[in-house]
Amino acid sequence: MTGAGGRAAAPSDTASPVPGGPASAAPGEAGAAGPGDAAAVARTETADRVRTAVGRLARRIRPTRVGAELTLTEAAVLATTSRNGPVGLSWLAREEGMNPTMLSRVVWRLEDAGLLARRPDPRDRRAALVDATPAGRKLHERIRAERTDALSQLIEHLGAAEREALDAALPVLEQLARDLKDRRP
Repeated sequence: MTGAGGRAAAPSDTASPVPGGPASAAPGEAGAAGPGDAAAVARTETADRVRTAVGRLARRIRPTRVGAELTLTEAAVLATTSRNGPVGLSWLAREEGMNPTMLSRVVWRLEDAGLLARRPDPRDRRAALVDATPAGRKLHERIRAERTDALSQLIEHLGAAEREALDAALPVLEQLARDLKDRRP
């Protein structure tokens, strides 16, 4: 194959089997497909479409009128703490994929806003537990309700077959989310 100016095409000049994806992956790498490996190409295309759709959906559902003063990170920490609290800071850092120093800053801002409260861990006085305050739980619930309502209104306009397809896809998407969480460092 010839690239621009009649030179031999470099691997980066070759077309990707996936729109916007790499030209090829090394054997054994994610997305690696042998010549003519249609199943691997199809998996990669599906993964790219799922990632793009889920990412767009998440970005478009995040902004809310309620809780607009919170950063995305603060809203996520408040949500995790509201659902699971009281929780230890090290557990919360792992759950949110944050370094402990950054998490401490976020927790401090949420404490300062009256949305989280920190207290000593009764099993280990050197450690702290954080929990959502009543105001924090109320705000989290209002954010969650606003986001759910926005999606519900869109789903209402889907046809019956589209709603059935969405319902059928949910267990698979939920499993992918669990599996991906377990694979992250």
